[in-house]
Amino acid sequence: MSIEEGKAAPAFTLTDQNGAKVKLSDFKGKDVIVYFYPRDDTPGCTKEACGFRDYWKEIQKLGVVILGVSPDDAASHTKFIAKYKLPFTLLSDPEREMMTKYEAYGEKMMYGKKTIGIIRSTVWVGPDGKVKKHWRKVANAEKHPEQVLNLLKEA
Repeated sequence: MSIEEGKAAPAFTLTDQNGAKVKLSDFKGKDVIVYFYPRDDTPGCTKEACGFRDYWKEIQKLGVVILGVSPDDAASHTKFIAKYKLPFTLLSDPEREMMTKYEAYGEKMMYGKKTIGIIRSTVWVGPDGKVKKHWRKVANAEKHPEQVLNLLKEA
């Protein structure tokens, strides 16, 4: 299944930092930003997470849900959230099944070499469950949250 704007986003059920099951269908009727990142508490991932944190009030005013997804477990997510005071949910995808469905895991270039890994990307799922925007490869983790916010404001 590929992620195409205008098509239904793949359903998922993952575990959050508290061990609770979270499904995409839990957010029916809301805009949801699902961002995929390689690892908790690494430089680029921290900059991206803190960017979403810093724009949190504006994002909340727009009624948008933010979900971060990585292969890290709940304990790692809990530490990451506490260390950087992240106000949004982080989901664990240790088998990378959801990431694969969302084209956030696969072949990528790293330091000029092809490798298999997590592709930093973001999917905006609209209130109807359809993909509104897919950022396939986020080039700048630090600037990306602002790009997302600007597009949300335009909607």
